[in-house]
Amino acid sequence: MELDFGAIDADNHYYESIDAFTRHLDPRFKTRGVRVVTEGKRTHILIGGRVNRFIPNPTFNPIVVPGCLDPLFRGQVPEGVDPRTLMRVEPLKVEYQGRDERVAVAESQGLDAVLLFPTLGCGVEEALKHDVDATMASLSAFNRWLEEDWGFVHRGRLVSAPMLSLADPEAALAELDSLVERGARIVHIRPAPVPGRHGTSRSLGDRAHDPVWARLAEASIPVAFHLGDSGYNAFTAMWGGSANFEGYGRVNTLSKILVSDRAIHDTVASLVVDGVLHRHPTLRVASIENGSDWVSLLVRRLRKQANQTPWDFPEEPLEAIRRSVWVTPYYEEDLPALAELIGVERVLFGSDWPHGEGLEQPLDFLKELDGFSGAEVRRIMRDNAIELLGSAPL
Repeated sequence: MELDFGAIDADNHYYESIDAFTRHLDPRFKTRGVRVVTEGKRTHILIGGRVNRFIPNPTFNPIVVPGCLDPLFRGQVPEGVDPRTLMRVEPLKVEYQGRDERVAVAESQGLDAVLLFPTLGCGVEEALKHDVDATMASLSAFNRWLEEDWGFVHRGRLVSAPMLSLADPEAALAELDSLVERGARIVHIRPAPVPGRHGTSRSLGDRAHDPVWARLAEASIPVAFHLGDSGYNAFTAMWGGSANFEGYGRVNTLSKILVSDRAIHDTVASLVVDGVLHRHPTLRVASIENGSDWVSLLVRRLRKQANQTPWDFPEEPLEAIRRSVWVTPYYEEDLPALAELIGVERVLFGSDWPHGEGLEQPLDFLKELDGFSGAEVRRIMRDNAIELLGSAPL
């Protein structure tokens, strides 16, 4: 399928430089935040004083070849092929860490713009959940690095999402105000319970966070919930799995089933049940790289609960989701069914490039859109992302 417009990829990534969390970190948190330790030829990341294995090689050199694990993550490994042989690596490319080079690559891929999300950064908040102050300082430092190395909007092509933690609601609002003033167009919040002090946690829908949701809605800044370490491995430990997430390490197979898309299911449930989407009806929310199979299950559960306790639901749950939530599905899922449920206007194109589990070429996503009309394809591949952002990034 040939496009007569430039697509907007809602799920792209960079590979952080090794000083992404340390370059601008307040010295008071040097030993409490992210630290880089070199041991011979190996480089490790210490977070909160412990070696963190969310990313096994934080230098990203060598790095997994884009798309080489696509069949594995689709669950479509050809018969007779050992899934372990699919992994291929290559030297780190300049466009993975250089913004001007990345713009050139995106243009060569037929993309008008991409939304950029962290790689290593998606595992930091979980590792710091025991230290709220270090969490807030570390993410603020990361956002300064992101602005410096990538820009929140670069040449109208790269839209980078700074990270926001709600662990300290007052500090979160101050950070958000700063990000708005500095030109951020979208923010990333972890799909997970919000860590509190002294080992406590809160729902994302806790009213303590309302000033942040209100400011996002007022500033017309969408919030993206991107797949990462949401801490759900702690639950799988009860079933004999590891309590810690380790990227590309040996993971208990049952744990993969138990965790799956549970975090985003629970995240959106909290926004509906605890009233965030009702109190802030203009808030725009995007689920990025969490798939879409969870949506129909969540809607069924919400509708049943709304029938049982209607006083807890001031509006029909699906209507709140259809109004406020955009979704990037996995390629192998039932995209027509998703579009029918939430509306084709809320389906986003995302390739996960250049990750190994993503698409080798972003526009390969078009192969999954058979049966959609030309107008619907344009919506999924471009217009829905513009509506999410509030205006075109160009």
